[in-house]
Amino acid sequence: MEIKVIIVVMKVFVIAFLSALVAVLATLALAGYLFFRITKRYFDNQQKMQMLQMRVDEHREAVKLVTPIRLQAYERMALFLERIAPESLVLRCYQPGMDTKLLQGVMTKTIRDEWEHNLSQQVYISSEAWARVRKAKDEMIGVINSAAITIPADADPTRLAGTIFATVAEGKQPTASALEFLKQEMRDL
Repeated sequence: MEIKVIIVVMKVFVIAFLSALVAVLATLALAGYLFFRITKRYFDNQQKMQMLQMRVDEHREAVKLVTPIRLQAYERMALFLERIAPESLVLRCYQPGMDTKLLQGVMTKTIRDEWEHNLSQQVYISSEAWARVRKAKDEMIGVINSAAITIPADADPTRLAGTIFATVAEGKQPTASALEFLKQEMRDL
C-alpha cells in the first residue's frame, strides 16, 4: 500500500508539476507575444517618426530654395507693374519725331514684350497675384488703345500721353491695385 500511495503522490506531483509548467509556458508565451507586439509597434513608430522627420527636413530645404526664388518673382512682377505704369511707360517709349500711332504701337509692344519676358514668374507667385497682374496689363493696353481712339490720328503724341494720364487720373491706375496686392503677398511670405 505504501507503494501505491507513493505512486499516487508522484502522479499528483507530476500532474501538478506539468500543470504548473504548462501555466508557466503559457505565461511565457503570452509575455513573449506581448513583448514582440510592443517592440514591433515601438520600432514601427520609430521608423514612421524618422520618415516624418526626413520629410520635414526635405520640406525645409525646399522652402529654403524656393522662398528666395518666390521673392524674386514677386520683385520682378512688381518691377513689371512699375515699368508699365503710364508715367514710366510714356517716358521710356516716347522719342521726338514719333507720331501718335507709332507711340501707341511702341507702348503696347513694350508692355507685351515685358509680359512675355516675365511669363515664367507665374510658376512662383499665387494664381490670384498672377490674375491681378494680367488684368493690370490688359487694362493698361486698353487705356492706351482707348486714348488713341479718342484723339485725331494726326494729333501730337504728347496729346496721346496727356489723354492716357487724364484717363488714369479719372479712375484708379490699372497697375496700382495689382502692385498693392503683390506687396501684401510678399509681406505674408
